[in-house]
Amino acid sequence: MDRTRTTPKKPRVSLDRSIERLRKQLADFAPYLGKGTPTRSLDEFDLETERLIADLLGETSESLEAYEYAEVGEAAGLVNMTDEAPEGTGMDSLRQSLLQRSRVLETCISELEARRSDEPKKHKTGRQVLTGPQVAEHMSFEIRNVSHDASLRDAGQLMQQWKLGSLLVTDRQSYVGFITDSILAREVVAKGLDPNTTLVKSCMRNPLVAIDGEKSILDAVRLMKDQSTRHLAVTQDGAIIGVISVSNILRYYSGVV
Repeated sequence: MDRTRTTPKKPRVSLDRSIERLRKQLADFAPYLGKGTPTRSLDEFDLETERLIADLLGETSESLEAYEYAEVGEAAGLVNMTDEAPEGTGMDSLRQSLLQRSRVLETCISELEARRSDEPKKHKTGRQVLTGPQVAEHMSFEIRNVSHDASLRDAGQLMQQWKLGSLLVTDRQSYVGFITDSILAREVVAKGLDPNTTLVKSCMRNPLVAIDGEKSILDAVRLMKDQSTRHLAVTQDGAIIGVISVSNILRYYSGVV
């Protein structure tokens, strides 16, 4: 029985979300400059920041190289830091290194903001494009599944084990549908089926309803309404990379509120 499958692809993230992550990282850096109490060591913060820059700007990014140099106080000249303190001013070398880190993060944000400003803002019809959070940014990344030949009891036990309301159904070669807690309640309880002998494939929701990860949360809400479902598979370049459910969307809107 297939039980879990880790996503093989890294979902693309919107520039809005990338900028938001960098701004948070910059805000988290403030305590190291004396504006609060750090929640982790500087080494841990540096490692986390290097990974973030590599993820958002690429492992060959000049900004990543600049941050690594900033850790030893040698970032001057790698990125535009026009207000850097000149040599011989007596500034403490550690503080200068910290300021360089901060400026690299500011430069990363500026670079992504410039990219965002260059993006097309209108459809061919001339209407303005509404930007917002993408499905891939709020989906569940780990894909849990069950074989179509498994029993409904097996499916229910897996949902309980993983504390999930749905599982993707596989036929050993591909994903073919969803089995959900509401289906189990409707089929087993309401119809009096035997969960030990009734197979998942006889009750699953199919065909699989999916949405591209780059679509907006609002698009997911509309598709769920149109298809009368609470769960959607999330795709990127035709491959399933996650699952988004009503609970994911409610958590997002709760955070917004």
